[in-house]
Order: sequence, then C-alpha cells, then structure tokens
Amino acid sequence: MIFDYFENISFGQPRFFYLLILIPVLIAWKILKGRDQQAAVNISSISGLQNISSWKNVFHNIPFVLRLLALSCIIIALARPQTKNDEQFTEGEGVDIILCIDVSGSMTAQDFTPNRMEAAKKVAEDFVDQRMTDRIGIVIFSGESFTQCPLTTDHEVLKSQIEQIRNGLLEDGTAIGSGLATSVDRLRTSTAKSKVVILLTDGINNGGLIDPATAKEIAKAFKVKVYTIGVGTDGYAPTPVSTPMGIVMQNEKVAIDEKLLISIANETGGKYFRAKDNASLKNIYNEIDKLEKSKVQITTFHRYSEKFYPFVFAALLFLFLEVLLRFTVFKKFP
Repeated sequence: MIFDYFENISFGQPRFFYLLILIPVLIAWKILKGRDQQAAVNISSISGLQNISSWKNVFHNIPFVLRLLALSCIIIALARPQTKNDEQFTEGEGVDIILCIDVSGSMTAQDFTPNRMEAAKKVAEDFVDQRMTDRIGIVIFSGESFTQCPLTTDHEVLKSQIEQIRNGLLEDGTAIGSGLATSVDRLRTSTAKSKVVILLTDGINNGGLIDPATAKEIAKAFKVKVYTIGVGTDGYAPTPVSTPMGIVMQNEKVAIDEKLLISIANETGGKYFRAKDNASLKNIYNEIDKLEKSKVQITTFHRYSEKFYPFVFAALLFLFLEVLLRFTVFKKFP
C-alpha cells in the first residue's frame, strides 16, 4: 500500500533527505547513552536488584522510536512529496489523412511477410502512432469501396479498425477509382489546410462505378493530395487460390498499373512509390510522414498537487504519543 502511494510521487525539495543522516546519529547516541547509564547502575547497584525487570524495562525505548518516526515524517514533509499532472494545449493545424487500402484477393499474395495485406496493416498502424495530432480515416476497396473508419483523432479506435481489415469483406476486384473517390468524399468537408490520401494497391483497375481518371479530377477539385503506393515484387508471387480441391498456392503474375498511379500522384501534387518488400513499404510510409508534417505546437503545463499533509499529521501524532507516554506510563519519579 505504501509503495502504491509513492509510485507516482515526486519531490520538490529532495535535498532535505540529507537530514535522514540524523536518524542513525540519534540511534548511535541513544546506544552510547544507554551503555553509560548501565555502567553507572552496575557500579552503584546491589546484587539483589540485578534480576529485577518489568514490562517498562522491555518497552522503555518506545518514546524514542516515536520521536524517530516523527522526525522521519517531518523530513519527508520538508522534501515536499507531490504529484504532477500534465495538461497539453495544441495550437495550429494538423493534417487530415485517409488511408485507402486495397483488400482484393491478390493482397493475400505472400511475397511480403506474412502477406501483402498484413504487411500493409502493420505499417499503417505504425504510421498512425507517428501522427498523434492528425485526423486519420480508413477507406478499403476491392470491387467496391467502403469507409472502414471516418476521420478521427481517436487513434486507438483507428488501429482497432485497421486490425479488422481482411480479404472477403467486399466484392472482389480492384476498383481504384471508387476507392479514391470515396476517400476524397471523406475529406470533402474538411477544413484542414492539408488534405491527403495514401492509396495502396497491388493491381490494375478493373471495376467500380467511378473510373480512376474521374476520381483524379475530383481529388484535384477538392485540393486533395494523393500519394500512391504500388505493392508487389517483380515477376510472380505465391498466392493462395481457391479451387475445387481447396486452397492451393499458385504463382500469380504481379501486375500493377504504375502509369495510372504515377499520373494520379503527379497531378494531385503527391508522389508515387513502389514497395517490393516489407522494409521498402515501411520506408515509404516513413518518407510520407516526413513530407506531410503537421504545423502544430504543443504547449504542456505542469500542475503539482502537494502530498506532504499526511506526513505532517503523522509527525504530530507520533510526537503527541511520545509526550503522552513520557508523562504517564514512562514518567520518572524523583
């Protein structure tokens, strides 16, 4: 219980703890004084009184112990135990970001560890942790698009939504235009000075109600910057495929419409990246993090709550008990 009390305690004047050296000094003084008194008693006493003892002799040091406890509490109180509460005020503007993630069947290809989708989820979570002052949302797409999480500053909720992303949530396909259009729509009413979409895909547009060219123009109209990421190694990648015999691994050709992704990025003021493994994907998100810095100033105020009062009361109690015992139970009569 005492350790729990001191867990979050700091001390405003810790130099007063040097006074604790008085405790062993007083104990040593008490021991030496007791020996002197014992020597005096041995010289002047008679043998018939040597074996006399009482409970007073056993507990005669209690007032001294109470005095030491009182002194210890006074020293701790002088050191000013206190708790610190930090209040943060944010000034400036963050960035509104939509993570637009492809969840089509090809994202289960295992040229990344353990596969493209899980690798994309991991770097997305790490990216969220780095953007503490920004609003971030998630849009997923395959043959259609869906808002997995609207813009929010609650990053714990955001990361839990990223964890729930998996293949099979939507109709299969690769609707890049629909994914981008939905992402821009999430940012349409944003008042942030910087609005960003990070679009990650491993395929070629082959579905959706909105073609990529139209989605690109919508992004330009709402001044949304789009960073595009093509995911996949060169050549072929091992991919789980459903067959009448069950799930089997097949080498599927990696086909990314890099021309389209470059066009979307360049015309909206963004940049195109190619990720061929986990490390390069992580580096891409780190680079985007550096490119899109929030113009936010965080001011921290420290508020201290004094916690020395219990030690003052304890010291007074110990002193009161010492005086009470000295003038009652342990009173010396002439």
